[in-house]
Amino acid sequence: MQLALVNEKKLEAFPKGRGFCPICGAEAIAKCGPRVMHHWAHLRKRNCDPWWENETPWHREWKNRFPLECREVSHVAEDGEIHRADIKTPTGIVIEVQHSSMTDAERISREEFYKNLVWVIDGSVFKDNFDIYHMLPDPRSELAQDLVWSKAKRHMHGANTGIFFRLSEAVEEYPEVTKSTLRGGRIHGIYDIEEEVTESYNGYHQYDWVRPRKTWLDANCPVYIDFGDEYLVKLEIYDESSLKCIRLVSKLKFVHDAMTESDAKNIATRFYPINKGQP
Repeated sequence: MQLALVNEKKLEAFPKGRGFCPICGAEAIAKCGPRVMHHWAHLRKRNCDPWWENETPWHREWKNRFPLECREVSHVAEDGEIHRADIKTPTGIVIEVQHSSMTDAERISREEFYKNLVWVIDGSVFKDNFDIYHMLPDPRSELAQDLVWSKAKRHMHGANTGIFFRLSEAVEEYPEVTKSTLRGGRIHGIYDIEEEVTESYNGYHQYDWVRPRKTWLDANCPVYIDFGDEYLVKLEIYDESSLKCIRLVSKLKFVHDAMTESDAKNIATRFYPINKGQP
């Protein structure tokens, strides 16, 4: 734990400190050795929250992006079940920062418990299996309405640079065709519309995740991946063609929106353009 109750106040661990666990009320002692990250531990072995994972420096870094009162907040369900959210903002958004792998059952149980939840996943362990490819225009733009993109995958060099079909061309031959049913046609390359794509760009890219952690692809709550730079990678579906894509979201923007929006799904929906040169 980063925080324990000392004289009824939440405090970080300090040398020789003693306090109480905010969840179960058991006595906690401070661990402040020179080679360990300062934290609190139960005085006697106890597992008061089965969802809790061992804290890493990455967890601590994320918690410290938010005010002290937002960290390790007890969340009580209607039936009395209690868990300690990694971060809970004043507007009611819960942020779970997850380093270790997770089963579908555990993910679903947390999503059902917290409801207004957003995941931040440590991507450092699978970074080499995650490729980010060409820019995509804003899916709400006029340009995007006419384009159906070929799925980019590792070693498919053409699709990785950007290959698409035009819905307007397909409709001339098959009037009933839609973006969700279009499967072929005249092949176009992104270089034909590069300037238009750049003008419409606001963070969307194609990607390929080799050997993905599939539970995150099935998540019902928003999923952001942290690869260690200034942007988070948000998993999204691009349009009615069901193309899986990512959106780059500034960490500063994410934190700001989490503190001001009331619905986790609204984080990063009101957006300022980001640097067009970002890969």
